[in-house]
Amino acid sequence: MEIIMKLRVKKFEQGSNMHVHALMLITMVLVAGSFPVAGLITNALAPELMMFVRFLLAALLFAPFVFLKNGWHFPTLDRFRAYSLISIPLVVFFWCMFESLRYTSVINTGALYTVVPAITAVFAYIINNDHTNRRRKVGLLIGTVGALWIVFRGDLQALIGLQLNYGDFIFLIGCLFMGIYNPLIKRFYRGEPMEVMTFWVILIGALWLFILSFNRLDQIIWQNLETKVYAGLLYLSVFTTLGSFFVLQYSTVKLGATKIAAYGFLTPVFVIILSIVIGLEAFEWVTLPGIGLVLLSMFMIQKA
Repeated sequence: MEIIMKLRVKKFEQGSNMHVHALMLITMVLVAGSFPVAGLITNALAPELMMFVRFLLAALLFAPFVFLKNGWHFPTLDRFRAYSLISIPLVVFFWCMFESLRYTSVINTGALYTVVPAITAVFAYIINNDHTNRRRKVGLLIGTVGALWIVFRGDLQALIGLQLNYGDFIFLIGCLFMGIYNPLIKRFYRGEPMEVMTFWVILIGALWLFILSFNRLDQIIWQNLETKVYAGLLYLSVFTTLGSFFVLQYSTVKLGATKIAAYGFLTPVFVIILSIVIGLEAFEWVTLPGIGLVLLSMFMIQKA
């Protein structure tokens, strides 16, 4: 009877979290869209300037909703310190993303992003003492193999020779920092409204980027930038900064860091589709086995 009750509880919990999984799928499509969008505009501005505008615009757009719903409350020193620590991995990751796209392809960055779940599992154990069961470990391994297959186009010799370019190495550094992000959310979340946490993380991220880009702000002739640059920044600010940060933080609290990070395995699949649609990349059949492994790994981790 006790076993039956536990199974029913587990089934109810899975059902009650279906909206979280739906939100994550939508978010992964939007995140995947950020790679080709970033690829189109990455040479328009220095990475730190691009990220400063992105974070600041997202914070300004989000501020009215946050303050009208929750009132104006400056965080305590303890919460400010926590939000600052959470924002650092995001700033580093997105800087690495834009810098890397100057030297590598959109599909490579999208594929390399799938190592984030494995990195997240390691940091979740270190930071939160979250243990990963055998099924999840196997799923993480399969997903990583699938990601490597996509990056190296199934070329075993290239994999053995580790023929990663300069941009790939920069993005891998960013992935290391992104792997810290979800565990930090779980570590520092104290039950405040999720939109409040999201707003302060984004705003403090904008402050870090302002410090990094301060000396270059007066060198930009903003009226000379192409329309696509402003459109790209608006997309990145609204959908993959404001929207995705909120969903990621909300979902991490609901499902845990490793399960949420596992959705990153879908990124190269969506990146390939979107990149082909907008003409940035050509589809290569050799990537299909990697895509299959990535989908299998995500299924295994979610069911673990």
